[in-house]
Amino acid sequence: MYQHIRDVQEQQASRLVSRYIKHYESKTKRSKQLFGHASSIIPSGTSHNIRYFEPYPFFARMASGKYIYDVDGNAYTDYWMGHWSLILGHSPKVVVDVLRDRAVEGTIFGTVNEHALRLAELIRKLMPRAEMLRFASTGSEATMYAVRLARAYTGKRMVAKIEGGWHGFNTDLMHSVNYPFHEPEGKGILEEELRYVVALPFNDIHGSISILDGVKDDLACIIVEPLLGGAGCIPADRDYLYALQEHARKSSALFILDEIVTGFRLSLHGAQHIYSLEPDLFTLGKIAGGGLPIGIVCGLKDIMSLADVRGKSKGDRVSIGGGTYSENPLSISAGLAVLDHLARNPYIYSRLEVLGDEVRRGIDKVMSEHGVRVKSTGMGSLFLTHFLSDGVEDVKSARDVAICNIEMQRLYHFALLSMYDIFFLPSKLGAISTEHDSIDIRRLVDASERIAGDIAYLNVI
Repeated sequence: MYQHIRDVQEQQASRLVSRYIKHYESKTKRSKQLFGHASSIIPSGTSHNIRYFEPYPFFARMASGKYIYDVDGNAYTDYWMGHWSLILGHSPKVVVDVLRDRAVEGTIFGTVNEHALRLAELIRKLMPRAEMLRFASTGSEATMYAVRLARAYTGKRMVAKIEGGWHGFNTDLMHSVNYPFHEPEGKGILEEELRYVVALPFNDIHGSISILDGVKDDLACIIVEPLLGGAGCIPADRDYLYALQEHARKSSALFILDEIVTGFRLSLHGAQHIYSLEPDLFTLGKIAGGGLPIGIVCGLKDIMSLADVRGKSKGDRVSIGGGTYSENPLSISAGLAVLDHLARNPYIYSRLEVLGDEVRRGIDKVMSEHGVRVKSTGMGSLFLTHFLSDGVEDVKSARDVAICNIEMQRLYHFALLSMYDIFFLPSKLGAISTEHDSIDIRRLVDASERIAGDIAYLNVI
């Protein structure tokens, strides 16, 4: 009898998935055609792994405010928001206006410019631990440079990161990103390249300190996201971050905070202000570029000064480059426009936090009412709904995420996209912008309730 019930459930689930896919395919025919062509030229049809989802991603045509439009004419309420980088929504006027003026002056100078100095001064004002900083073009570069600076400053080799922690595609930190965490992250990364990296269990003080004690004599740095982003939108416990910071101090290692996601997203002064932390180095990106490419490594003067080339031989300095497009006048000007707007309108953060609380509570409530066990994690304007498996009561680490029902999470996000024109990149956290309002949140919660009904039906067959 039980096998028969399971067979019926699987049949019904297959029909439900098929209904979602058919509806999606019926309204994205041009995207399907383009993706087929793209796949013959670009591996996976996209230049970022996570942007692929089954049966194929839609092709965007334009975006404005809270909406992203595809080539088939569909308009989606967007919660992916350009990898969470668009706190003011797509193409905000303050950015478009400055880019229109700046582009005619030059798209790249390839030399120093006053715009970069102004952005650096504003960041230092908003985040006092940024005594000095250097611009790059991506977050991956910024975290790579932070690690290089830490090793140079301390004269030690070991880097401690978090299980599930994502710091970009640089080799130093491509370790223990995806579950199972002990396995390599893919071909082409040599085992010896990662011999000086250890992974810590997130929000587990005892487990993390035990690992750190084993490498403390050669520990160069601890790097951590204050909110575990790609691995589940999970806030760090305050005591956990304090424990890591304190261990770094005692080990004469550097404490590095990766604020590429959280910087200017959770508060005007970053998560370091919310948690009252004192990182030696920290990284910024996303919002700091106003929707254009940027990466920034920031920190204390005596550490950052190692990158000063003046009067030093190559053996006395740290090469952290920045790339052809560092200090790009368009990225710099867009970032300056956004940060200046946020600084002049600090009430934005309290409003976004209210909407974030509404969506986390609302989704959990309607799912629970249908007997679907979920936990929506996050803080401020960031959120992600996890579908709890048997025996899982809370989501506090990437290991907890790994044993949740990730397939159901993907189905939920795809159903929102297919049936209700609400866009999340499947299994990735959502971000609320100033363009979203309570009506959008209500619409998302209502759509979640209808999907919960579909899911609950499968469970009672």
